[in-house]
Amino acid sequence: MIEPGSHEGFIVAAYALTAVVLVGMVIWIILDGRAQRARLEELESRGIRRRSAGSGKQ
Repeated sequence: MIEPGSHEGFIVAAYALTAVVLVGMVIWIILDGRAQRARLEELESRGIRRRSAGSGKQ
């Protein structure tokens, strides 16, 4: 059996790095969503509409 103390630093570092990457990705997704929403609002204010907001014709 592997002693927990001998690999504890590596395990903690791996979990910490994973947490940092996940938090970074969540922040990136939130910021990108806000930017996309702002861009969409700008386009709609100029009269450019989304295809999904059409009359329902396919």
